[in-house]
Amino acid sequence: MTEDDRDSGGDPAQQGTDDSANDDEAGLTYAAAGVDIAGQEAATAALVGAAGEFEGDFAGLLDIGDRYLALAADGVGTKLLVAEAIDDYSTIGIDCVAMNANDLVAAGVDPVAFVDYLAVEEPDDETAEQIGEGLRVGAERAGVALVGGETAVMPDVIRGLDIAGTCAGLAPKDGVFAGVAEPGDAVVGWPSSGIHSNGLTLAREAVTRDHEYTDPFPPDPDRTVGEELLEPTRIYSEVLAPLRDHDARAAAHVTGGGWTNLARMGEHRYEVTDPFDAQPVFGFVKREGDVADREMHRTFNMGTGFVAAVPEDDAEAVAAATDDGRVIGHVEEREGEGVVSVRGLELS
Repeated sequence: MTEDDRDSGGDPAQQGTDDSANDDEAGLTYAAAGVDIAGQEAATAALVGAAGEFEGDFAGLLDIGDRYLALAADGVGTKLLVAEAIDDYSTIGIDCVAMNANDLVAAGVDPVAFVDYLAVEEPDDETAEQIGEGLRVGAERAGVALVGGETAVMPDVIRGLDIAGTCAGLAPKDGVFAGVAEPGDAVVGWPSSGIHSNGLTLAREAVTRDHEYTDPFPPDPDRTVGEELLEPTRIYSEVLAPLRDHDARAAAHVTGGGWTNLARMGEHRYEVTDPFDAQPVFGFVKREGDVADREMHRTFNMGTGFVAAVPEDDAEAVAAATDDGRVIGHVEEREGEGVVSVRGLELS
């Protein structure tokens, strides 16, 4: 379940829309780059169906009496290939913690403990140390304890390395979110830190058409393309208390599938009229890959990394209780599958 333009001014969601290739989505797509989200979701559904029922869209919940125990498992995806290319694994551990902790927060669960699993082709002390430092920083930001981990050397299976983790969380039974928005709710959002850890297969394909990862990043020549792609995923643990205090109905971590994740909050229409500005990395990916606006929003977070459906009367208080939250839209009634509209751009 693993796997975010403003550098020339104007509305980042609309930049490049005068390009006919973008209008009809003839440019590079996530599927063409190698990741078919629909196929991935079908495979996930088959796995879940075979294994039995799970409670919760972002984390599995287990009733342990007066509380819920929740577990989330995730990895970093092909962001690892960028780290490998520039030999910098210092932020990868942060991403691994973030992808798990954020899924727990989206369920209304406090992340409490984390374990990692590192599989390598051959052991390398320097790489392991960098990853370990990232895990420490990620755990500190998420407020979790690192309680163990495993390193496996498997040269017949792994080329390079892969890392995944599992995060455990606890929540009072009245603390978890119902998981379903209601028509009339406000949508509150929080900005991302950049591209996070989803859509990297598309991003890598786009930016390496005419650039190396070690090239200067055009909007900020003091950074390289690789460094910009490796900007670590933001961890949203600090938004959980305000959401609980104001009876949030549902939340979504904007990960694989981009803005379509909002439809996980129920089969409604989500009108997003004031999203956060997309960071310059998105404009770079869009231009270099000739990627359509709709495809960008269906793949990346485009500057907004976490959202919640909150009763309208509580929305401003939720936003004010955090450093950078704000009301970005609202929920409308709709029958059938959920629809997300971002500044008029409809996503299925």
